[in-house]
Order: sequence, then C-alpha cells, then structure tokens
Amino acid sequence: MASNGAVPFWRAAGMTYISYSNICANLVRNCLKEPFKSEALNREKVHFSISKWADGKPQKPTIRSDTPDA
Repeated sequence: MASNGAVPFWRAAGMTYISYSNICANLVRNCLKEPFKSEALNREKVHFSISKWADGKPQKPTIRSDTPDA
C-alpha cells in the first residue's frame, strides 16, 4: 500500500485530474485580457455529430454543439 505523503493535492481534495485541469483552464481563460480572452473562449466550443443507426446502416448525421446558442 502506498503512503499518502506523495498524493497530489487535487486527489487529496477528492477531485479527478480532469476536473482539476478544467478549473485551472477556466481560471487562466478568465484572467486573459481582450482580445485574447474572447479568442480563448471561442476555441473552447465543441461541435460534434451524432448518427443514428437503423437496419445496420447509419442515418443522416445531426450536428450538435455544447453552446446553448448554436
């Protein structure tokens, strides 16, 4: 069993590395000045497509986004 002395602080706080890195990335983006802040926020947007399958063949894909306005 490993000792708890070398546990990263994000793990000791009960977080996953992904949640810790998302918090850090949001803090950095919020500290940027314009126009760099708006450019960083635009890069953050995620777009993906979903295809439903019927009879073993994909149907027409639909484009989705994680932004509420798109």
